Amino acid sequence: MEALRKLVPTRVVSSVMAPETPQRDAADLIVDALEALGVEFVFGVPGGAIEPLYNALARSGRRGGPQAVVARNEQGAAYMADGYARETGRLGVCIATSGPGATNLITGVACSFDNSVPMLVLTGQPPIRNFGKGALQESSCTGINTVAMFRPCTRYNSLVSHPDQIPVKLFNAVMQAQRAPSGPSHLSIPVDILRHPMSPETEVPDFAGLLRWTPALVDVAAVEQLARLVSEAQRPVWLIGDGCGEAGSELMRLVQITEGSFVTTPDGKGFVNPRHPRFKGVFGFGGHGTAAELLSSEPDLVIALGTGFGEFNSGGWSSALLNSRLVHVDDSDENLMRSPMARLHVRGHIRSVCEQLLRLLDAPQEGALLPFQHPQMAQEAYDDMVDEPEAARQPCSPVKPQRLLATLGQRCPPHTRFVADAGNSAAWAVHYLAPQDRRSARLPRNTYLPSGQEQRTSRSSWLRVTMDFAPMGWAIGSAVGIALANRRCPVVCLTGDGSYLMNGQEITVAAELGLPVIYIVLNDGALGMVKHGQRLAGAEPIGFELPQVDFAAMAAAMGIPGQVIRSSAELDAVDFDALLARPGPTLLDVRIDGEQVPPMNLRMRTLGTAR
Repeated sequence: MEALRKLVPTRVVSSVMAPETPQRDAADLIVDALEALGVEFVFGVPGGAIEPLYNALARSGRRGGPQAVVARNEQGAAYMADGYARETGRLGVCIATSGPGATNLITGVACSFDNSVPMLVLTGQPPIRNFGKGALQESSCTGINTVAMFRPCTRYNSLVSHPDQIPVKLFNAVMQAQRAPSGPSHLSIPVDILRHPMSPETEVPDFAGLLRWTPALVDVAAVEQLARLVSEAQRPVWLIGDGCGEAGSELMRLVQITEGSFVTTPDGKGFVNPRHPRFKGVFGFGGHGTAAELLSSEPDLVIALGTGFGEFNSGGWSSALLNSRLVHVDDSDENLMRSPMARLHVRGHIRSVCEQLLRLLDAPQEGALLPFQHPQMAQEAYDDMVDEPEAARQPCSPVKPQRLLATLGQRCPPHTRFVADAGNSAAWAVHYLAPQDRRSARLPRNTYLPSGQEQRTSRSSWLRVTMDFAPMGWAIGSAVGIALANRRCPVVCLTGDGSYLMNGQEITVAAELGLPVIYIVLNDGALGMVKHGQRLAGAEPIGFELPQVDFAAMAAAMGIPGQVIRSSAELDAVDFDALLARPGPTLLDVRIDGEQVPPMNLRMRTLGTAR
């Protein structure tokens, strides 16, 4: 022992003799930081260059910290992180190994960028000493440069080249992902950096409250000017976008006290009651003629909140919306720059803008009650909005998509989360889906309320569709993230046969985790939007046909209950309550009438191919 004391400093000897403290490496520091942020799940696929992060997640999971959820493809992991972030308002996290693992993530990351979804993306690299030597799956600047690939679709993007950079770069990445406009941040970390032992003095970045507090910054002078415009308006129209989730109740009070009407963007529909007496429909992709007519009737003021006016949200940049009657309210300068013709721009946190506007308008603490509408009257009003209300009621074989969406709205619990994939699924859902939802600001006493109805939280959206980038298969992974984020609410994923053939394997993640998701495949043996688009444009009929696949049989091979639905009678016989109560997913292969044309004329006009 004396010889040992001469060779080893006293401080080290004492640590040798004392019970050993587990060595923390850089990967542990990162996972500790995620835990401080309130992150519950990390979505990804393991690989050698990211192995230290999975080791840290294993240790974290045993103590109740962030847990690893293994996707079947990194693209699916990004979609799961997207769904989790949208449901919780917290940061979605996805990770992948170097090379193809990282490139597989890019489509999902680009989707979150285009839809302003806060996400932290972590990818691996081979050891720094091997850069430039042709290392396996090298994706640094001397290989297939994934850092450069992520640059156009991230808010922050950096290679970590030294362990001491981790705290500051991680903090910067999280800050950039959260600030308006929010979106993904990417850090690429070599495996030797992840393994590097961290000094006991190295602290987790102070994330306290970073994701739990939203800056209430508002342009007060602009809000005062808006209040004057609203007071003078005789026929104001409120347009609610996907950035209005926290301001739902305030917006409904503003609609009521101004005696105005409101419409939504396709991705804003899920924040409102589609049977509200003042709702005039969706404007944009899959939308309603009533909304377009309202805006074309030249209201004296249109207040648009929380939207970036992309192609699908603006009705193909319609002059009925984008004109001098417009007031654009948003917390993102990028969104405000898309409406240079607007009469007024109001920059600020949307809920704070609405609260200040209510005070300036001397609004009562509670909104004035609207005349109560019996559910039957509300249904009739919604029928007047849609294109083919009779198609939603007729017996049919194969199943008409209109009938399918009407049945889901009637039979699924009011607190169900619907997520609709890109293409026909989104078009049909935006136009026809209308759950039995009694929200209309405030309800009179003793009014009819379906049993089991739950009031949704401020961030809740009963319908999620992805605008702008719109990748096929997004909804399949997103449904997993939503179901993990909120186990109190059942989830229904609407997807097409083309999308399911791309990403359908992610259903096995829902099965592994016991998530109550109903996957509904709109099966018409075709890439439906391509087929109908070619027909409407008079183009060559090419490349749209798909093989007739029994998706229920595929699900059964994975140990997942499945059923083929060929008629409206078989659809009516489905016990949705039982399916949504079971601890695991179910697949319904619905053979839809492929000759029914989805409400996609807007897309055709924008492409310049409508006839």
